[in-house]
Amino acid sequence: MRNGIRGIILVTIGMVAGAVIGAVTAEPVATKKTTLPLSEIRQFTDIYGAVKQFYVEPVSDKKLMKEAISGMLQGLDPHSAFLDKEAFKELQEGTMGEFGGLGIEVTSDPAGVKVVSPIDDTPAANAHIRAGDVIYKIDGKLLRDTPLNDAVKMMRGKPDTKIELSILRKGESAPINIKLTRAVIKVKSVKFKPLPDHMGYIRVSQFQERTNSELAKAINALAKTDNLRNGIILDLRNDPGGLLNAAVGVSAVFLPKDTLVVSTKGQVEEAQKEYFTVPADYRTTKEDELIEKLPKIVKQAKIVVLVNGASASASEIVAGALQDHKRATIMGTKTFGKGSVQTVIPLRGDAKDTAIKLTTARYFTPSGRSIQAKGISPDVEVKDTAEGNFIDFDIREADLANHLEVPEEKTSSKKDATVTPGSSDKEKASDAQLPVPVKEADKPKINQPDTIKEKILDENGNEKKAKPKFYKYGEADDYQLQQAVKYLKENAAKQNSSASSVSKRIKETVEPISPASKK
Repeated sequence: MRNGIRGIILVTIGMVAGAVIGAVTAEPVATKKTTLPLSEIRQFTDIYGAVKQFYVEPVSDKKLMKEAISGMLQGLDPHSAFLDKEAFKELQEGTMGEFGGLGIEVTSDPAGVKVVSPIDDTPAANAHIRAGDVIYKIDGKLLRDTPLNDAVKMMRGKPDTKIELSILRKGESAPINIKLTRAVIKVKSVKFKPLPDHMGYIRVSQFQERTNSELAKAINALAKTDNLRNGIILDLRNDPGGLLNAAVGVSAVFLPKDTLVVSTKGQVEEAQKEYFTVPADYRTTKEDELIEKLPKIVKQAKIVVLVNGASASASEIVAGALQDHKRATIMGTKTFGKGSVQTVIPLRGDAKDTAIKLTTARYFTPSGRSIQAKGISPDVEVKDTAEGNFIDFDIREADLANHLEVPEEKTSSKKDATVTPGSSDKEKASDAQLPVPVKEADKPKINQPDTIKEKILDENGNEKKAKPKFYKYGEADDYQLQQAVKYLKENAAKQNSSASSVSKRIKETVEPISPASKK
């Protein structure tokens, strides 16, 4: 990755700590000299000494220092963390899309840990664990006030070993106990299938090292069957993020070359970056060159991007870039709002093979919008089901303790300027202001059917509440997918009608040459 920080890995823009984190290896970072605050250091040593002397039982120096480091990082924001040897190794494995566990992304919750996203085709997803579930017990042990990393370790384990999760679920009056078998999780980043009427469906479940090449292969396969002609549905629902270069690569599939995708801003000069749809900003494997050889139709086809409250980070970068460049219609519900970049910094000396994951920058869409604690608002709002009773993720970045504050909105005198997709003038593109997104109140909504239903009563004469609906994304009863297909169909019909009308007007205004008039 160009403009890289020496000795630091610009890794993930993934949403939370948990079952999946992505990274690559690098040399330990050289620390910058800073002046130590003597009074605070003195206070720390006093507390350290008091714990060593008076705590109810002896505590090792190693444990005390580890807990001090963990507490320092956890107090910064929800995404910074200390990675011990095991966690660092798992992080490196996660970027390859293969790791051991249950297949869920989680974040902290006062009662235990909250499920951000079950990963497709894993033990967790197959057991119908849902975004928004709160795991409050693991094998009978209460998780209240348990550090997130410790809870994650409890869920990990050797493949084929059993585990029982006790879950609190919105809409359920009693806890749910779910027995699972741990497995080696092999995450397939990209899935696709042809849809009727020459349309294609592509789902990206996570942004990994192989995402760019897998997406390019999916596009080529759909092009061969003529399933790009009337539109593409890109499904980013429940996608918690992943690698930054993968987000840039996915954007490069649909946007012209040299188009601005995202910019990052942080404290140090190296964190001030811009990423464009050029190979240097997204290529990590040789197969990524497939992006440069895709059929032209992929740059022209209509696109609907499906998002929801568990679409985060890398997903929001892609959705924001396509929305700002007016390349796609964003459909669904507002995204999570995780607008920060984490850097993995390996430690040295006796701490070798450990690292810290540190928030080093905020990221901004091409128009300069910050997604942090705000999220991406869809162009067309569509609830999860016709009745709106699918269990949706009910927590956002803004709800997390110690979340980064939203930076002050930038005022620009270039409000009417636009960035032309495909411009090779990067300096001009970064300075210009893209069209301001449509205001929330003006955005179209696909309303749920306003039907009158017969009340169903229980044995006591009380009205029964409908149980929350569950379905898998991409299946026949996927309501948001149905609405995306309908949207593309209507768009194609309008285009065909317009083209037919133009053709008719041309025929009416141009007098045909009869054989008798030829000379």
